[in-house]
Amino acid sequence: MTEQHRSVAGDAATSRTAIPPGTRDVLPEEMAELRAIGDRMREAFEGAGYGEIHTPALEYEDVLRLGDASAAGARYRTFDEQGAVLALRSDMTIPIARVVATRYANAEPPLRFSYHSRAWRASDRGVGEPREFLQAGVELIGVPGPEAEAEVVALIVAALDEAGLRRHRIGVGDGALYRSLLASFGVADEAHLPVLESLSRRDLVGLEGQVDRLGLGQADRDLLVRLPQLRGGPEVLERAASEAAGGPTRAALEDLLALHELLAGHGVAERVIFDLGLVRELGYYTGSVFEVYDPAVGFTLGGGGRYDDLIGRFGRDLPACGLALDVQRVHLAQAAEEALG
Repeated sequence: MTEQHRSVAGDAATSRTAIPPGTRDVLPEEMAELRAIGDRMREAFEGAGYGEIHTPALEYEDVLRLGDASAAGARYRTFDEQGAVLALRSDMTIPIARVVATRYANAEPPLRFSYHSRAWRASDRGVGEPREFLQAGVELIGVPGPEAEAEVVALIVAALDEAGLRRHRIGVGDGALYRSLLASFGVADEAHLPVLESLSRRDLVGLEGQVDRLGLGQADRDLLVRLPQLRGGPEVLERAASEAAGGPTRAALEDLLALHELLAGHGVAERVIFDLGLVRELGYYTGSVFEVYDPAVGFTLGGGGRYDDLIGRFGRDLPACGLALDVQRVHLAQAAEEALG
């Protein structure tokens, strides 16, 4: 057999045994551990009154686009027998928004849902990024303001406690703050994206360069550069509030300070890190945003936030917030904590 024939044969054998990049096989021992973690989190969610919900893995792409203009483009797509485009969901928030507006159109809020479901995202972030993942999370519908956010954050902290983690922390910021600030400085919408992309990558050097290109006055420029560097306890909110003359910054900081007080009442304020540079990729967030960390690992365990406009796009105007965890990453964090002792 020639080298070329061997190569072709080898490629054929590989194609018969390969799995798509970003996916993985889960064998029985790990599956049992994942199931145990999921069961503990389910108990925490159900004990707090969050009923478990399931939605189809496939949704009409137009429905997903209604939830977020960019939500369907990166998903895995196929067609039904009538030629309509179907897409695998990339999270549970948009499907639950659809369910609330249609199946609970006349139900009195608040509505509390939990889920334990798979989701899929096409990834362009390099080798090793998951494309299929198992999510566990909660959505609180119909409760405005920091009270809902405090309930959701406290419940996720408790669920992770039940799952066996001890070092986890929740990053809290305002997903609309930076966009609102840019708009208040007269920056055109089309100039927002490069700035926000640098911010989402935590590229503070790149962010400074992008801000300098906007041609703003010195005080506005300094605020945009300095704000994302503020990270810590409630003292960073107080510091930022003392520097803010008003407008969107002041309103967002007042909401975050109120959230801190409520989290203290839930007994979880010490688990929260306020981060004024925190943004989330999906565009439907309208207020507080969350990311879940564990110092034992170098990746986030989940995220979420407030999305007061999303359900209204499907026909019922209700405030809402939620937070989702990647169960496999929680499992990795649990193992890493155990290794550290």
